[in-house]
Amino acid sequence: MANEPTGKPAFSGKIALDVRDAVADWAPYEQPKAPEGAPNILVILYDDTGMASWSPYGGRINMPTLDRLAENGLTYTQWHTTALCSPTRSTFLTGRNHHVNGMGNIMEGTNGFPGLSGHIPDECATIGQVLQQNGYSTFWVGKNHNVPEEDVSAGGSKAQWPLAMGFDRFYGFLGGETNNWYPDLVEDNRFIEPPYTPEEGYHLSKDLADQTIRMIRDQKSSNPSKPWYTWFCPGANHAPHHAPEEYIDKYRGKFDDGYDAYRTWVLERMVERGILPEGTELTPFNPMPEDQANPADWVKPWAELSADEQRLFSRMAEVFAGFSEYTDAQIGRVVDYLEASGQLDNTLIFYCADNGASGEGSPDGSVNENKFFNGFPDDLAENLAKIDVLGGPETYNHYPTGWAAAFSTPFQMFKRYSQFSGGTCDPMIVHWPAGIRAKGEVRHQYHHSTDIVATILDVIGIEFPSVFRGVEQRPLDGVSMKYSFDAAPDAPTEKQVQYYAMLGTRGIWKDGWKAAAIHAPLTGHGRFDEDRWELYHVDADRSESTDLAAEHPEKLQELIDAWFAEAEKSFVLPLDDRSARDQLTIERPQAEPPRTRYVYYPDTGAVPESVAVNVRGRSFKIIADVRVEAGTRGVIFAHGSRFGGHSLFLKDGKLHYVYNFLGIPPEQHFVSEALEPGDHALGMEFVRESAGEHGESIGTCKLYVDDQVVAEGPMRAQVGKFTLCGDGLCVGYDSADAVSSEYTNPFPFEGGELLGVAVDVSEEQYLDLELEALAALARE
Repeated sequence: MANEPTGKPAFSGKIALDVRDAVADWAPYEQPKAPEGAPNILVILYDDTGMASWSPYGGRINMPTLDRLAENGLTYTQWHTTALCSPTRSTFLTGRNHHVNGMGNIMEGTNGFPGLSGHIPDECATIGQVLQQNGYSTFWVGKNHNVPEEDVSAGGSKAQWPLAMGFDRFYGFLGGETNNWYPDLVEDNRFIEPPYTPEEGYHLSKDLADQTIRMIRDQKSSNPSKPWYTWFCPGANHAPHHAPEEYIDKYRGKFDDGYDAYRTWVLERMVERGILPEGTELTPFNPMPEDQANPADWVKPWAELSADEQRLFSRMAEVFAGFSEYTDAQIGRVVDYLEASGQLDNTLIFYCADNGASGEGSPDGSVNENKFFNGFPDDLAENLAKIDVLGGPETYNHYPTGWAAAFSTPFQMFKRYSQFSGGTCDPMIVHWPAGIRAKGEVRHQYHHSTDIVATILDVIGIEFPSVFRGVEQRPLDGVSMKYSFDAAPDAPTEKQVQYYAMLGTRGIWKDGWKAAAIHAPLTGHGRFDEDRWELYHVDADRSESTDLAAEHPEKLQELIDAWFAEAEKSFVLPLDDRSARDQLTIERPQAEPPRTRYVYYPDTGAVPESVAVNVRGRSFKIIADVRVEAGTRGVIFAHGSRFGGHSLFLKDGKLHYVYNFLGIPPEQHFVSEALEPGDHALGMEFVRESAGEHGESIGTCKLYVDDQVVAEGPMRAQVGKFTLCGDGLCVGYDSADAVSSEYTNPFPFEGGELLGVAVDVSEEQYLDLELEALAALARE
């Protein structure tokens, strides 16, 4: 019959004129039920964490919750990821390889080819969608980073937001990172402000744990027999590294021996714990040949650092450690709740990370990670000036590359380097008392993030559908890890092959051997056909320290051929090693047609940078229609934060414009004399005249009151983004973290009337546009 639910049994009752003569049949309309005894699933996915970081693996960062789960579960030593966050997260979603998901790069680096489109195809249904159809509640908390950048907006398509991808609830952030003190939050399908402030004790990790407990508790209050799947993705350990001071101070002095010494120390501990075999060799710092190396990934030898550099770099590691442990403590609250409510025993927990430790802090570390994405160097003096507030709201900090290499011990390199285990070999703890007999054991089977979906379905006892919503499904690329739960630690893996490709790097593991192309990411070198390949026998050489290419040329060629075969099957080509700034500023199709003038109004939410007017690397004008009265004050326009952004505002009766260039003091500040009450056109114009040493825009700024220039001077502006996530464009207030130290957010516009703001990026002159822009605002 026409209204019969798809996939349900046919109606077998009786239809009659009178309901008293008819026979009902509820079978087609009943909700699906999970298999009897199906476990809850909790997947905890940290960011940017090398295997040598955490205590269960011998690392120096104390992780009490993870230790507790490892002691009663399994610790995997050869579990791998894609080397970058969006791609890895897509494999957790679908169980297919990242290029198959269209996720060959982060969402901000998509480029319009099938494997790098940033759009998960219909033939790759998600674990959330499958579990919803099999009687599970599904929750996603924390980081997303799988929504196309152009859709991260209130009016954008919601087709790839979590609720459309199989999740009943979502609470977190859609971008690649966010300020942990002032996060960019989404609840379900709408943007929201954080529930309270850092001064009131707010931190994102704490908020995410609160929301997770609330979602599960609410579900259990109404449907206690229904199992749930929860994907918990904290901002940790991605930059910015933010943590309460008491957690940071727990590590004071713990990293004073430096990252060189840490590598030696932690390798010994990893061998003692059985994470790595006896005889595992330590790979060198800076292994990339000079003609391939990316200077931004260089590691400065600890012994060659100044005393100030050593003091600063040690503190940056302390902050990172405090951030990691503080987040683990919040996860501990979730685990405690599960235990107290009787759910822990039959909850299958995966506690893991999405790629190796991050080298995005440059050789010198950073108090503003956005410099990396703008191609702008860090400054030691600026970093030292912030040493006492690292980890707090005043910094957007990231440790130097030396710690990335140390926390990825014993492997070569770190995040982004997909050909080396420093980028891909990550911690993975599995805990399931009701389903795993082995406790506190280590597992050495080689596996990959594509295998998590297959494992979950195998454990529950359901199969991935061959057709979903009328679309024939691509088979899973992953294999189940369930066989390893009660296997011998060194039992053979059931994984056979896994390719790697990221940002111009590439490699392949096959039957215990690995081939790695020697090519650094984000260099723009190209010439991939000239890449030299190395060969490692990983079964015997876990650190990938010995190149056997010369001894086994046939084996190397076999693996290279296998890489190309896998690449063809999974839409890997073309390879892209262009710089971060080049990839992050690719023009992508937008839902709105291109235009040179953008008009914004008060009483609206912050507009995400992905869809807001783009003033990067160009001249621009801002014009506001304002009625000024005695005492009028507040933000007219603001976009960005103290770590990069600009703001037009009224304070003390004067018009102010501040451009905060990558948070580097002093703020570029232009101010008028006191304004007369009345109707005014208030604005500014920046004329880009040249490029600076690092590509930044150099030019002249003019501040206008009506048709008069009231302040003028030189200004430099960013060519890269203000932020990867959050701190969007605002009219009538400044959201999240304030752009300027001249006010405290939100500093709302009050005491007058703000009709709207026009931002123009055409080549027309400011005065030619003024009347036209004001007329457009008045019409609205």
